[in-house]
Amino acid sequence: MFPQRLDAPQAFGIAQAMMDGFNRHYRLFRSESARAKHRFETADWHGQQRAQRERIEFYDLRVKECTRRLEKEFAAGGLPMAVWQQVKLHYIGLLVGHFQPELAETFFNSVTTRILHRTHFHNDFIFVRPAMSTEYIENDDPGARPTYRAYYPAQQTLAGALRQMVEDFGLQRAFEDLPRDLAAVQQAIAAQGILERQRTNFQIQVLSSLFFRNKGAYLVAKLINGYAELPLVLPLLHGPRGGLVIDAALFGEDDLQALFSFARAYFMVDMEIPSGYVHFLRSLMPRKPRAEIYTALGLAKQGKTLFYRDFLHHLRFSSDQFRIAPGIKGMVMLVFDLPSFPYVFKLIKDHFPPQKETTREQVKAKYQLVKQHDRVGRMADTLEYSLVAFPRERFGDALIAEIEKFAPSQLEISDRDGDGRCEVIIRHLYIERRMLPLNLYLQEALEAGPQDERAQAQLARSVVEYGNAIKDLVAANIFPGDMLWKNFGVTRHGKVVFYDYDEIEYLTDCNFREVPKPRNEEDEMSGEIWYPVGPRDVFPQSFAPFLLGHPAVREVFMQHHADLLEPAFWQAHQQRIRAGHVHDVFPYERERRFAWNAEAELPAH
Repeated sequence: MFPQRLDAPQAFGIAQAMMDGFNRHYRLFRSESARAKHRFETADWHGQQRAQRERIEFYDLRVKECTRRLEKEFAAGGLPMAVWQQVKLHYIGLLVGHFQPELAETFFNSVTTRILHRTHFHNDFIFVRPAMSTEYIENDDPGARPTYRAYYPAQQTLAGALRQMVEDFGLQRAFEDLPRDLAAVQQAIAAQGILERQRTNFQIQVLSSLFFRNKGAYLVAKLINGYAELPLVLPLLHGPRGGLVIDAALFGEDDLQALFSFARAYFMVDMEIPSGYVHFLRSLMPRKPRAEIYTALGLAKQGKTLFYRDFLHHLRFSSDQFRIAPGIKGMVMLVFDLPSFPYVFKLIKDHFPPQKETTREQVKAKYQLVKQHDRVGRMADTLEYSLVAFPRERFGDALIAEIEKFAPSQLEISDRDGDGRCEVIIRHLYIERRMLPLNLYLQEALEAGPQDERAQAQLARSVVEYGNAIKDLVAANIFPGDMLWKNFGVTRHGKVVFYDYDEIEYLTDCNFREVPKPRNEEDEMSGEIWYPVGPRDVFPQSFAPFLLGHPAVREVFMQHHADLLEPAFWQAHQQRIRAGHVHDVFPYERERRFAWNAEAELPAH
């Protein structure tokens, strides 16, 4: 019930303490993101990767700090609910004029649910819906940096505008040949056809901060000519002679979707007003959910908040049933989905078959490793939730029986809210973008037969992509462990992505060995392994029987990726990684690169 008076003496103090906690969090988050520029300028690649990993932990640390302060100063957990209603209203007042109100609301939710031990997102004491608009937020101080800058080439020629755009970022490392690079950018823009006739409104809007990830920095912009708009991204790299280069020019929504893929590490971007960046990016990628954009910017908790709001909205306006997800069932994870919703829900089973020597905590640690690692476009990001409530009527009896059989500890069916609605409550789960399992995608092509040219092209493309995915993971120091086709998925853009993490290891922790030659005829005829095998031993020559049973698949694989069956391939990458080399894996193809960079290191896929 809405409080009629704000008369609780401690309510404002609690609200202010929570706002202090959020402001400290975002100040540290932004400071770490801003330092990415210096790490890029000085080629501190290991520092960049370390900062990307450590920044993920910032949010939970600040929530714990704030929770401890509220308990120590206000004994917050023992306060009546009427006080918490007033706390929320005071907090809303503090959001007026704030530059990150949506993030501050999520921080309030995190702290409040931790203190009140609430088990559901729905209650009167958190922000189920946003209270503050994020439209048109801008810092009006004279010295403040705007969300984006506008350049008008008609006044200074396109070449001059492009040069000014780059120089305004103030990079403290010289370009190898900036006029050469900008001439190539101008030529690439001309090839897009957007400038065939210059209209009255001709401008380039550029986000004011660069986007840093691994060894690259990305300038993100939008070309506007009359009614036409075209996304533009310029990747900046360190060139072979030590100076900076513009490596390529990326255009259009598909290029942006690849750059901001859910299978890549989060960007580091110095943003005073993150909602402004999200609004700008959505104008470039209208099909990409705001939740995924916030997550790609490193604001994963806000991504989770928006995802859950989208999910509740979808449940309200749909009526289909949750089901066991199509495909081969896993031994470790139970997977279900809602056909009308493009995500899958994964929970860890209570028990695993003997060949899976792992525990629930070890599986969770693997998923956390993926969260913190460079995913190089080949490992799907996951959203981790606890105590998620679903409407019971949306669950078929077969799915309930499946959960009761394999993960009973994770299931509760009750009316915990006391509102008369029975709910299915899952104690812990991961949510992940739905992809078509690669084994099903391959089977479609094989069933169509060799006379179907499209099917044969699909088969060849998916086998080549599968090998490329493994090689990208290897470059990032990841050994997938279980390399079966069923553990990979195909995205809507045809990219092959790995999504089964319970057996992944760091490549450098594995021991890649040759299969020993038989000592005698008895060894050769034996159906059992007769040689000793250590817990981290891997025999690449043994992959073929499991992966290449079909002749058509084998032919394509051996043509493009036969090296994956040789220990020397894996050992060579181990040596490079141990020597400190950071491999380049970028979100665009080799042929997109400007000619003078083409011989520099970049995978061919």
